Amino acid sequence: MTHDPFALFDAWYAEARASEPNDSNAMALATADAEGRPSVRMVLLKGHGRDGFVFYTNREGRKAGELAANPHAALLFHWKSLRRQIRIEGAVTLASDAESDAYFATRSRDSQLGAWASDQSRPLDARATFEARFAAMETRFAGQDVPRPPFWGGYRVVPERIEFWQDRAHRLHERRLFLPDGAGGWSEGLLYP
Repeated sequence: MTHDPFALFDAWYAEARASEPNDSNAMALATADAEGRPSVRMVLLKGHGRDGFVFYTNREGRKAGELAANPHAALLFHWKSLRRQIRIEGAVTLASDAESDAYFATRSRDSQLGAWASDQSRPLDARATFEARFAAMETRFAGQDVPRPPFWGGYRVVPERIEFWQDRAHRLHERRLFLPDGAGGWSEGLLYP
């Protein structure tokens, strides 16, 4: 049994990648605005390591506004087929431009164009308006690589708390909690189910 939360995450994530039928990298992202009103949505994990857990989005949308006002978030991975979940809480920082550029370059061309065409989270009068904006981006970037929009990039949740939850019979679940130990490592404890 590992006592390193990042090694344990890697092991559980590898199992999920092998067994989950769709989007094993899907995670619920919870944020709160300046008044503390919560909001949650699904996003995709696109990078992780000891420095944190990374996702990408439009930096002018609702979640970005909430993160600007309150730069803390919670993540939840739920892998139903494995009967496991991982909860991560921590401060949020921006991923570097270089990191955001590198990830953006791996996206499909249509996803890249969609990032330019979308005013994420803002009202849309009709689907045809978005489709017309997408077509305009196809024309604008015809015959060239699509650069990352200046308003689009990554966020990193730097963990301050990581909990691993494993389903057990009769709701006698196992909960392992990892907290920073103050010396650059992590301490581990258990929580009642």
